[in-house]
Amino acid sequence: MKRILWIAGSMAVLAVCWLMAQPAGDPLLQGFREVEVASVADAMEQLYGQQAFMPHEMRPLSPAKFAGPAVTVLMKKEEHKEGAAASQGMLDAIDNAPPGSVYVMVLENGGDYAGIGGLMATAMKYRGFVGAVIDGSVRDTPQIRKLQFPVFSRGVAPSTTINHYRFAGVNIPVTCAGVKVNAGDIVVADEDGVAVVPKAHASDVLKKAQELDNTEHSMIPFIEKFRSIKEAVAKFGRI
Repeated sequence: MKRILWIAGSMAVLAVCWLMAQPAGDPLLQGFREVEVASVADAMEQLYGQQAFMPHEMRPLSPAKFAGPAVTVLMKKEEHKEGAAASQGMLDAIDNAPPGSVYVMVLENGGDYAGIGGLMATAMKYRGFVGAVIDGSVRDTPQIRKLQFPVFSRGVAPSTTINHYRFAGVNIPVTCAGVKVNAGDIVVADEDGVAVVPKAHASDVLKKAQELDNTEHSMIPFIEKFRSIKEAVAKFGRI
């Protein structure tokens, strides 16, 4: 029991540390960093009838919570012998992005290829990225965990994209794990998963997500007191 409590406490501390480490200044982004991804996903569905969340395969290497505007990178599957030169654009995207960004990389059929590893994750962290979302796999996981840089991906693989992929564009529309992402869209992630909010809808979605969060958090003490989720749902209208 003590071990479980220690793990839970450690995960909470990590989440708080990540929130504190993310750039401040934009009230909209700060709001998204504080709400739950589940509420963001619900808000998108209720307001616009859209599934904005990525599938359950997209999991973090370590407990993480972040939000920021997307920098999108597309890598096309192609066998060649040009080496790293064909992938240079994915590196330029890191060096040219503003602090606070989320690196969103799509690898075509990339489940068995690592889109990023320890070197790229190091560059992202020290360039001020708040996280990365990789529609593919990652490698060098001990180094990435040591960096405490949050990465979501479909899995882990020891392979490289070099000579197997070619850079196809930066800050272009992509479909990442089934969800459309444009450059500048707000990517929100926590241990429940990843959701994407079109920048044109960001203010309305945040307001609705905050309302959903507040309602749910108000229901918890009610349920504790009256020991009835049925009464809580009847009173607050949410489940």
